[in-house]
Amino acid sequence: MPADPARALPDIAGQAPPDAAGVLDWVGMGAIEAPVTLACDGGAPVRCAARVDAFVNLGRAEARGIHMSRLYLHLDGVLGEDTLTPAGLRRVLRDFLDSHQGLSERALLRLRFDYLVRRPALVSDNSGWKRYPVTIAGLLEPDRFQVELGLSVLYSSTCPASAALARQATAAQFAADFDGQDSVDPGAVAAWLAGPQGSTATPHAQRSQAEVRVRLKPAFDAFPIVALVDRIEAALGTPVQTAVKREDEQAFARLNGANLMFCEDAARRLQATLDRDEAVADFWVRASHFESLHPHDAVAVATKGVPGGYRAGLGDL
Repeated sequence: MPADPARALPDIAGQAPPDAAGVLDWVGMGAIEAPVTLACDGGAPVRCAARVDAFVNLGRAEARGIHMSRLYLHLDGVLGEDTLTPAGLRRVLRDFLDSHQGLSERALLRLRFDYLVRRPALVSDNSGWKRYPVTIAGLLEPDRFQVELGLSVLYSSTCPASAALARQATAAQFAADFDGQDSVDPGAVAAWLAGPQGSTATPHAQRSQAEVRVRLKPAFDAFPIVALVDRIEAALGTPVQTAVKREDEQAFARLNGANLMFCEDAARRLQATLDRDEAVADFWVRASHFESLHPHDAVAVATKGVPGGYRAGLGDL
């Protein structure tokens, strides 16, 4: 029987000692390009183009390296053929470790992709697609399995302080323009408000971003992407829009006028709604308002406060 040519090839990672011995926290591959079909809460499985990070730890100080091709082939076999569920994510991580017995006891998989959802306009019969950057990460260790779902949501924020100052300026202009009149005709007031004088000053508003990471409880069989997005957008009240006619733009202006918020308000709204979410074991949120008044951002960060969970330390700002 002819010899297996692969067995004749040198295996430097398995045979040669390292230049310097030491254990490594993570070894693997980053930004692997792969398609992924996800089991989501929005209905039928969704197919996306993802960038995938696949890692295991290297627990043997004297080992030169891991078998990266094994990680890739396990990953490719699953993502190319199966619909990925949380349970499937755990199986992939288990395969990573089974193929690295004696080398590794921890495995990590992270997928980054854009998730598209069709959203209706506020008033008109139109609709359009919205893009949500999503991250799904799984961590398997000897004593635990964790799934983290992260996403980013854009919204509009109107500054409460700026709104108060604008109202005061408009009121002062109204008083000056109608000074000395014992009575004011409602039609004249309506005409004044509808004219340029009615916007003597306007509050500053800006596109803003909510970044959210949640650790999911184990009792689920799909990734609740749409449900989490809906919770976040409902809490913030003014998510950015897609298809917009004039009636939609006016409705959006009304929403902003009734929904003034600092970044602290936004972070607390997210904190409150995620605290009530029974699927969420822990969370980290960051509300960033990309101010039109300043050349810098206004930022607020909040966590659930679970012992041993997320902390708003130097690595989580």
